[in-house]
Amino acid sequence: MLDLSNAPALFFAPFVSSTMRVEPQWVDYNGHLNMAYYNVLFDRAVDEAFGLIGLGPDYTEQRRASFFLAESHVLYRRELQANAFVRVTVQLLDFDERGLHYYMELRHAAEGWLSATSENLALHVGMEERKVTPFPPDILSNLAFMRASHTRLPRPDALGRVIGLKRDKVAAKAAAPKTTPEETRLASGTRH
Repeated sequence: MLDLSNAPALFFAPFVSSTMRVEPQWVDYNGHLNMAYYNVLFDRAVDEAFGLIGLGPDYTEQRRASFFLAESHVLYRRELQANAFVRVTVQLLDFDERGLHYYMELRHAAEGWLSATSENLALHVGMEERKVTPFPPDILSNLAFMRASHTRLPRPDALGRVIGLKRDKVAAKAAAPKTTPEETRLASGTRH
């Protein structure tokens, strides 16, 4: 079992990764960090954050289990250029016996501005059978500790965003069937 006796200081804020650098070869023909490499930076932070509670690379080797990303929503806010230094925060939002829901923010390390966010759902997988399987009790306990600490943090505004163009929302509203005042009263269960 992982000793988390000194962990409260680590978890009362979101986990903050070590400083990472945007490698020049990650910059695309638009002159900024290519979208694929945002995920590399997020992934490195996940390894650091969840490694603190026993879900790092050694977990896969020792316990023949890991966690796989099942769904991700990245929101790009501001571009990064070559050699920029960044940090990623990781906030555990929720978990159950087989999965994790977590949120990350990628920020410029020196200036602090937000470059991208990532909301994720990951599933615990047994590596031999390659199927979703429950976390072991000690990991569930560590996750509970981390989540309890992170519930003190504000819920991120970017959670649960739906992708779509603004005109899609306008078109949907315009296409909605028109109701008469009589239909509205009937739908509400009153006639008067």
